[in-house]
Amino acid sequence: MLPTASHRPILHRLVPVPHRGLRTAVQVVLGVAFLALLAQVRIVVGPVPITGQTLGVLLLAAAAGGRLGAATTLAYLGVGAAGLPVFTGGGAGLSALTGATAGYLVGFVVAAAVVGALAERGGVAGPARAAATMVVGNVVIYAFGVTWLAQLAPDLRTAFAWGVAPFLVGDALKIAVATALLPLAARAWRPR
Repeated sequence: MLPTASHRPILHRLVPVPHRGLRTAVQVVLGVAFLALLAQVRIVVGPVPITGQTLGVLLLAAAAGGRLGAATTLAYLGVGAAGLPVFTGGGAGLSALTGATAGYLVGFVVAAAVVGALAERGGVAGPARAAATMVVGNVVIYAFGVTWLAQLAPDLRTAFAWGVAPFLVGDALKIAVATALLPLAARAWRPR
């Protein structure tokens, strides 16, 4: 039995694309736009700014699943590397993928895959589990980010001070917001 219009995901009702591949492409494009928009929310605190990107990556992956979440995040990096100003502060080009934030950007793709895979296995069943799943994703982002920063910083302690310490409170708030928005996001993005 096919779902009725009221049971279809919101995105499918707003963008009624009958072909699954085309619908997935629309989801990726809208996801890239969502990440690009959140990237412009930034507070400069050092070599790595606080941005809204982590909220977007974690929310999108938890709502859309591992494959679509990772594909969208990878597409985001691709369009940014190709020159579209989608990175924080309107940044673009390959230099963004080699600068201080490069590890975080790569970590976004891996975190999207991990969070999405956990979500597909019940990792977002309820707010506590959803928040815990997103914490795992955030740890993945930190791991990639600090590993990259350690190559640029004088020592690991400095890399941690640049790349984790200033973000802990803000990332906890972003995870709380993403957890609260997840039911709506899941209705909008859940692949069918």
